Amino acid sequence: MSCENVTSKKFDLEGHRGCRGLMPENTIPAMLRAIDLNVNTLEMDVVITADDKVVVSHEPFFNHEITTLPSGDSIEPKKEQEYNIYKMTYDSVEKFDVGMRPNPRFPFQQKMMVQKPLLSTLIDSVEAYLVKTNHEKVMYNIEIKSSNTTDNIFHPEPEKFADLLMDVLIKKGIQNRVIVQSFDPRSLKLVSQKYPTMQLSLLIENQKIPVKGFGKLYGFKPNIVSPEYVLLTKEIVASLHERNIKVIPWTVDDLASAKKLYEMGVDGIITDYPDRINVDAIRQ
Repeated sequence: MSCENVTSKKFDLEGHRGCRGLMPENTIPAMLRAIDLNVNTLEMDVVITADDKVVVSHEPFFNHEITTLPSGDSIEPKKEQEYNIYKMTYDSVEKFDVGMRPNPRFPFQQKMMVQKPLLSTLIDSVEAYLVKTNHEKVMYNIEIKSSNTTDNIFHPEPEKFADLLMDVLIKKGIQNRVIVQSFDPRSLKLVSQKYPTMQLSLLIENQKIPVKGFGKLYGFKPNIVSPEYVLLTKEIVASLHERNIKVIPWTVDDLASAKKLYEMGVDGIITDYPDRINVDAIRQ
């Protein structure tokens, strides 16, 4: 398929962790605000609790930068991994606040008391909000946070992780509106084998972007390659498009970079600031 045909579809504006520049990351308020800002896709991460609940969280532990303990205290940076979500039940997880601490990297982020939500609860809230506001359906881009060095330490092994995620998506009936993404090709390979209709996105950081031989490298071919945006060139985008693979880079937070990527022909971008880096601004 030609590059022109691949990119003819709607440009995909994705709200990173909802809209991390404006609201506490990976929370329900962040997702609803992103919908108000007309993203096409809600990007988020999921981890697993000790009682096999799928929770929306970037780290599998409580990050010291954003967390307030149930006692009201903060977490010492060197101790944050001791608050391992994979070793906690969800009724413990929801007692931690992740929205009140000021985040120095995101000074415009609105502060509020908020918890890490169950994925199922977040989906229910998003779907109800879409109906309430008469908004068109959105996509979900959900990252499996796994690594072969942390199996059974911070998360289950890939097959169980994938099954727990897919169980939620299938029960909620939204699997046809979901992209499953990961830096861990093991997880994506398992999803491709057990749930072959799912869209898959291979995340890439600090390495050369492959443009061919995905089956040999990973055992599956992704629908999307999602690299750190500084790794992209126009030639890489074109090569991936020739193989019918979309390109959606992360995390693009300045307008000049967004415009440059748009001119390269990317199929979308993932941004913390969907208020300032919207499709109209990029096209100008």
